[in-house]
Amino acid sequence: MMDDEIKEQIIDEAFHNNILISPSIINKITKEDFNKILNLFKLKLQGSSIPLVVDDKLVEIIRQSDSEVDLNWLEYEKSKVDNERGNKNNIYNTFLEVLDGSVFKTKNEYNKDMYSDFEDLDTHGDEETKTNNVVVLKSFNLSGGKKTVQDFVKYYNSRYNMIKNILIQRPSLNNTVSINKLSYVKGKVSVIGLVFDKSITKNNNTLVTLEDPSGHVTCILSKNKQNLTNIVGDVVFDEVIGVVGDFSNNFLFVDNIYFPEIPINNNLKKCDDDVYVAFISDIHVGSQKFLKDEFNTFIEWLNGHYGNNTQKDIAKKVKYLLIIGDTVAGVGVYPRQEEELEISDIKEQYKELANYLRLIRSDIKVVMCPGNHDATRVAEPQPPPVKDYAPNLYEIENLLLVTNPCLINIHSSENFEGFNILMYHGASFHYYVDNVDRLRQEKARDNPGIILKFLLQKRHLAPSHGSSLLIPDINNDFLVIDKIPDIIVSGDMHRSDVSRYNNVTLVNCSCWESKTDFQEKTGNNPDPCKVPIINLKTREIKIMRFDKHG
Repeated sequence: MMDDEIKEQIIDEAFHNNILISPSIINKITKEDFNKILNLFKLKLQGSSIPLVVDDKLVEIIRQSDSEVDLNWLEYEKSKVDNERGNKNNIYNTFLEVLDGSVFKTKNEYNKDMYSDFEDLDTHGDEETKTNNVVVLKSFNLSGGKKTVQDFVKYYNSRYNMIKNILIQRPSLNNTVSINKLSYVKGKVSVIGLVFDKSITKNNNTLVTLEDPSGHVTCILSKNKQNLTNIVGDVVFDEVIGVVGDFSNNFLFVDNIYFPEIPINNNLKKCDDDVYVAFISDIHVGSQKFLKDEFNTFIEWLNGHYGNNTQKDIAKKVKYLLIIGDTVAGVGVYPRQEEELEISDIKEQYKELANYLRLIRSDIKVVMCPGNHDATRVAEPQPPPVKDYAPNLYEIENLLLVTNPCLINIHSSENFEGFNILMYHGASFHYYVDNVDRLRQEKARDNPGIILKFLLQKRHLAPSHGSSLLIPDINNDFLVIDKIPDIIVSGDMHRSDVSRYNNVTLVNCSCWESKTDFQEKTGNNPDPCKVPIINLKTREIKIMRFDKHG
């Protein structure tokens, strides 16, 4: 039996490190067991809203291991909780297979087993055999179903905590207190809160109401402070921001506003291999406006059968193709769409899409997320199209279907960590163009990279409630940009746009559909048949044109 004093020490130390000891194991776990667990997970658990539960299985695995266990136990815990709710969870089942088999693997092996449907494929024509890989780092796996008001409350609390943990690391916000403690602080004080309301006074000052779990406070942003005037228009509902100022008479007089932002990175990540990744979206197979000849030309180029020698040489080096949603036209997506459809059956649309994708050479890894035209729920995060509607897609061996949004890693190796790519179709973009004056003035509808930069500064893909439909997860806001990507890629706007912000490459994809009557009415100006490609060795960006003028 464990000494009571040691047991008390373990419980106390576990509590302060976001670890829960299962009652079934508390009398069996040794100090040595716990120290090993603590060493493995202490850093990984910092800032997490989900504790690690130490049970018999985990202790057994730790004891049997002769080397460091580098599995992602936080994802294991999330998948276990989801499974206990009764949701189908392939990730949890894969974890159990690994655990029951007492298999200890490297991080790359583990991720490959769990998320990648690909086998390693040799590149064709290379003197040295190389492989390319895709690993899903962050994917949504919670099912839909009835949601209550309390679910949304927990969802926004989760968002608040996730972004607060980002903001609190800024030196300017070191003096942060909860809102209910403001009256006890003298001098400059900082607050981190969710934007509940925003209005303009008759004197043209701005009032912003912030709330945190302890209460709310009205912040006054003076029109006479130029530093605030320049950015106050970018403050949007429901985002989490930090402010610094003086609290007096129940008002916080703001000196500075801080967005979560992404830090400046002076190192542009590159790899040693001369390899390209290509990006497309908004194919809209099934539409009368689908540019099938141009799309066929694109596939011919990928397969090395189109273009001059330089272009064919580049095509051989394309090892990854990312498709960012709206792969088919869909049915009933907008008013009178049926008048513009060539294929009116959604299953037949996916069958035709699969016919095109099968033509792509097999050593290219194709990763595809859905969009608002696809056969899945409109609410984000979106799962891939269900197999009943798109069975042919699930038969394509080099095609990986992922959620929207999704964070993937490509081209990792034993000596290189790979590139993290955040895929998001972009349903929220239209809201911000319509509601943020600066974005509208800068013509962001035709230059979507401006919107991507805006959202990176918010560290959220759709911060305002109503900017997109959503399914609330009470444990995690999957639209928070908690891990900074090397590349963020989107679609939906039907415009090709590439740029770079703090060494994050911003890519918005073109489309493969000419202008529809609905786009004419909504002011969308498609720029079709352009394919951004990135050389992962140099990080040089090219745009390949496959329109009639390309």
